[in-house]
Amino acid sequence: MPGKRSLNPTVIPSAKRERKAITLDIKLEVLRRFEVGEKLSQIAKALGLAVSTVATIRDNKEKIKASSQIATPLRASRLTRHRSAVMENMERLLSVWLEDQSQRNVPLSVSIIQEKAKSLFDDLQREQGESSQAEKFNASKGWFARFKERHCLPHFKMNSTPLSSNVDAYPEVLKSIIEEGEYTPQQVFNVDETGLYWKRMPEGTFISVEEKAEPGFKSSKDRLMLLLGGNAAGDFKLKPLLVYHLENPAALKGYSKPNLPVIWRSNKKAWATRGIFHEWFTYFFCPAVEKYCAQNNLTTKALLILDSAPCHPVNLSDLSDNVRVEYLHDSTADAVQPMGQGVASAFKAHYLKRTFEHILEATGGEDKATIREFWRNYDIMDAVDNIAVAWEELKPATMNNIALHGFSKTL
Repeated sequence: MPGKRSLNPTVIPSAKRERKAITLDIKLEVLRRFEVGEKLSQIAKALGLAVSTVATIRDNKEKIKASSQIATPLRASRLTRHRSAVMENMERLLSVWLEDQSQRNVPLSVSIIQEKAKSLFDDLQREQGESSQAEKFNASKGWFARFKERHCLPHFKMNSTPLSSNVDAYPEVLKSIIEEGEYTPQQVFNVDETGLYWKRMPEGTFISVEEKAEPGFKSSKDRLMLLLGGNAAGDFKLKPLLVYHLENPAALKGYSKPNLPVIWRSNKKAWATRGIFHEWFTYFFCPAVEKYCAQNNLTTKALLILDSAPCHPVNLSDLSDNVRVEYLHDSTADAVQPMGQGVASAFKAHYLKRTFEHILEATGGEDKATIREFWRNYDIMDAVDNIAVAWEELKPATMNNIALHGFSKTL
């Protein structure tokens, strides 16, 4: 079985604690740890804070969360678009136009307002001259939601239906987006969530029979969620995001989470939330895209294609100058996105193969462990190692072939 990793030996508490600035990010991390069940003393030790400081942050939970709604994390603030004079003037003119349309009882939809906003923005840019042409504005749903709040427009509701709900029509729409944005296959990304029963073998195998004979059989149904993704070229796979129902399972003791081959997050239902996905997009996906583009001498930009799952925030495009996000309708997602087309299935096949190999290694020959003993000792960190190997074993050609099949009408 894979050996345990040790924590970084250099991370040793000093006799004298240095004074530490308590940023909003740190306060939110404290609250997140409380929400997943960590104790006050554990949080204080993990973050290098005084117990009294952690207790104060806990007691001011509501105030801190309210502040986080209007304050943007450091990384996100760098990625968030600054509101230029052109943007300010466009919104002022748009609000006047909306008032005029309302007085004339002209029926309006969100898409009409978005088109008018883009038209006004383009006109103002042309008036400003070539120096302002670098700024881009897509009039996304996220922008409209914030515009509606700034200008008090409660009578307009967001249309939750993505760009196209027609299975046959959407690939053409997506193709036009890719062509207009001049995205190469290396710059088109897709991610998708998938559940993994990490301690369960296929029904009908001799191993599954032994599983059911094990007194702790319920544990064999333990489930986790993985967010898997990569680009259409197949040459770049993202580090998997893993969501487990426990933040600190016993098997995690002795491991450094940042050094794991997965991004470890927790949720009681072992599923992604909007908060988890927002954090992943801001702190992991965007930096990974920037680094990848720089290493491959590509223009720093990307198109991220998502399905319309409830855990996917609608305003992601507005958090980055370099990443555009397009949402697939439920009826088109399975037919278009590569992760749903077969990447997840291919990954799970590799995971099962790897786990079978471990079982055979552990139980083959005399004086070896039984299958029951193997399962009793097989923990979540062994699963993490097998997940990493299985993801690594997916060859670029496999990723590329599935991506080309999913995007066959667009790339």
